[in-house]
Amino acid sequence: MSLVSFVKIDGSDIKGGIRESLNLIGYRFPNNIRNVVIKPNLCYYWDFSTGQTTDPRFVAALIELIREEMSSNVDISVVESDASAMRCKFAFRMLGYEKLADDFQVKLVNLSKDKGEVVDVRVGCRLFRLKVPRTIAEADLKINVPKIKYMQHTKISCALKNIFGCNPNPVKFRYHPILDETIVALNKIMRFNIHILDGLIASGVKPYKMNLIMASQDPVAFDAAAAKMAGVNPKKVKHIVLAAREGLGNIDYVPKGERSETFAKKFPRKGAVTKLLAFAYEMAVKTSIINAEIT
Repeated sequence: MSLVSFVKIDGSDIKGGIRESLNLIGYRFPNNIRNVVIKPNLCYYWDFSTGQTTDPRFVAALIELIREEMSSNVDISVVESDASAMRCKFAFRMLGYEKLADDFQVKLVNLSKDKGEVVDVRVGCRLFRLKVPRTIAEADLKINVPKIKYMQHTKISCALKNIFGCNPNPVKFRYHPILDETIVALNKIMRFNIHILDGLIASGVKPYKMNLIMASQDPVAFDAAAAKMAGVNPKKVKHIVLAAREGLGNIDYVPKGERSETFAKKFPRKGAVTKLLAFAYEMAVKTSIINAEIT
């Protein structure tokens, strides 16, 4: 079974918490790394204080740790792609990532503008033709920094779902009828090395300070642990079960560090605010669809 760490941080020592979460699962940054990709969750224009998007302070702490552990000269790219209701150029600016890039001298890459190669991948009986952006394909180390969120179409969104944002096709609503299969297909062709949760703030009835960091090399185990903590049975989440069936990881896991039940008791369950945010996002997507059809 795969290891999943649970770390509660005190104060603002995010970097120390990330280091501890990696140590608990026995992960060490590899030597001779030249190119690193970091994929936060910037699904929309919601500020990190809502618990919906990855906190730029978390990514900043991760960048500092990478440079301390590997090299100050490592090339780091923070990546995201355009979506049906979101454009990277606005999200990077509004959510604090342009400032992050200036302060830490890292690249911001819109994967929808990136060159790449189209590959075929099969999930079950379904064949996909999807583009792998060059920035991801050429990276020596790929780090996934998701959030835990409830989602109408997939019940839960975490590590596996965050890689859906690596699909450079900006018209992502077209994949919604086969979203679970698409999530798994993208994870098969773009395998990330390590998954580190920004659980500083969780989104729910109201944003709640969890001060949680999780880490695992197994995205399936990671999502199974995240789902269970959010009160969702991972064996009832189609893309988690499908990912395990397709060889991406194990649903069973061994927790390390803090007791996961401690965080599960505090995790904000679905409520009016969650439903309102979901409704707002759906309306934004529908507006984008209408605009796309008009143009």
